[in-house]
Amino acid sequence: MLDRLHRINLLCDIYVSLLTERQQEITKLYFSDNYSLAEIADEYRISRQAVHDVIQRTLSAVEKLEEKLGLYALFREQQKLLDEADELLSASVNSYSEKDRKRLREIISALRSGNEK
Repeated sequence: MLDRLHRINLLCDIYVSLLTERQQEITKLYFSDNYSLAEIADEYRISRQAVHDVIQRTLSAVEKLEEKLGLYALFREQQKLLDEADELLSASVNSYSEKDRKRLREIISALRSGNEK
């Protein structure tokens, strides 16, 4: 269940700019802020069924986007490669100078966070 929730959150983070403002808000309240359907319905003055429908349409939309664009799959593959690079770096302590190891760790960290250094 947590893996599914984590995947949904990542998909929504990746494709957030392609969702409507309402989809963004309701999805954030439900998945990130742990609001119930009733709490969201009260806030937006709509039925719980309407909230449920928005969430289901949003999930369907991000799944379709992932099928077409594959950005989540690419992200997961990059994370696996970074994990492997980190393990190799840790295993080859004597192969690199301290300065080089530090720089390699900075590069791996920057790639993980999506920042350039």
